[in-house]
Amino acid sequence: MKILVAEDDVYTREGLCEILSGEGYLVTAAANGREALEKYVDFHPDLVCLDIMMPGMSGYDVCREIRRDERQVPILFISAKSEEIDKVVGLEMGADDYIVKPFGVKEVLARVRAVMRRVNPEPSTGTKTSFQMKDLLVVPEELRVYRNRKPIDVGARDMRILQCFHENRGKVIDRDTLMNTCWGLNYLPESRALDQHLSQLRKRIEKDPAHPAIIKTVHGAGYRYE
Repeated sequence: MKILVAEDDVYTREGLCEILSGEGYLVTAAANGREALEKYVDFHPDLVCLDIMMPGMSGYDVCREIRRDERQVPILFISAKSEEIDKVVGLEMGADDYIVKPFGVKEVLARVRAVMRRVNPEPSTGTKTSFQMKDLLVVPEELRVYRNRKPIDVGARDMRILQCFHENRGKVIDRDTLMNTCWGLNYLPESRALDQHLSQLRKRIEKDPAHPAIIKTVHGAGYRYE
């Protein structure tokens, strides 16, 4: 999924890009409103994150321009303006949600997933792209897995990992293949990044993360799903 981040504060902008990229989203950034509109036309994002107070052209203005031609793409305002009227104005202009600065990593990711589920609703069972892994129902469109009908949220990169294992069931997948498939050929994270990411994923999807039944380690070779 592609996300456009428009934010004039360099630290906030870089922080948002790092958070979203870390979850596997393809992110491009803009430092002001006019650049945001240019990136919007060229990048065709699936979600737009807009700061409100930007030089030259505000987030409200950008939202208005986008909504003139496109009613479907979700827009998420991220702003230090916390008054109720600011939120109401943003939502009435066509935004799908509103996050107040300062924000936490979990809040940003949860709201991004929630917005995408609302604008692209999918049934939790019976979709042709859903698949089973042990006792889990994996639904890529929702960025969720289900155990006993209870949803578990996962990130875009988590979903690519699960799809990779499902498509290669019974095979040992080495670290380089996982990195290339789920991070990209040009991404060179630190040596422990994959292990740490899989450890966090296991905590969410395994009944007993210390003795995983879904993603198993094959020592000296990689990982396997049977």
